Amino acid sequence: MSAAVHPRTEIRLMQPADLKSVAAVERAAYAYPWSLGIFRDCLLAGYYCLVLDVGGSVTGYGIMSIAAGEAHLLNLCVHPNAQRLGYGRRLLSSLMLKAADADADKIFLEVRPSNGVALRLYASVGYEQIGIRPAYYQAENGREDAVILAATLQPPR
Repeated sequence: MSAAVHPRTEIRLMQPADLKSVAAVERAAYAYPWSLGIFRDCLLAGYYCLVLDVGGSVTGYGIMSIAAGEAHLLNLCVHPNAQRLGYGRRLLSSLMLKAADADADKIFLEVRPSNGVALRLYASVGYEQIGIRPAYYQAENGREDAVILAATLQPPR
């Protein structure tokens, strides 16, 4: 029997030195990516920004704002080469725990209706659709709506 070797995996706070790697993951995953400047602005604004470090490489990230008892998940992404390995779920769990620790009661996000993998992930942890934002996302043939999801957070124990 052979043992699989798993690289060291860590979820940690995003640092300015991570920005180029984060932007590269974003470009690999999305046709209409955020710019490096947007990620820098998120750090400067004090948003809660995490990176998923797998074997010393930034492989994913999550960005969330928390204010007035609410959290808003602004971006959650795992590099396409590392998707469907549970990393997105781990990042999401870390973000939701932080939001609950910060006394947020609810967490909100927008997602493309064409992103079935993300919709299934969010539904599996208790997110429910609460609305639609028409023409929210840039798309190949114009604009795509956003599905607005929300989840109630459990207070920390």
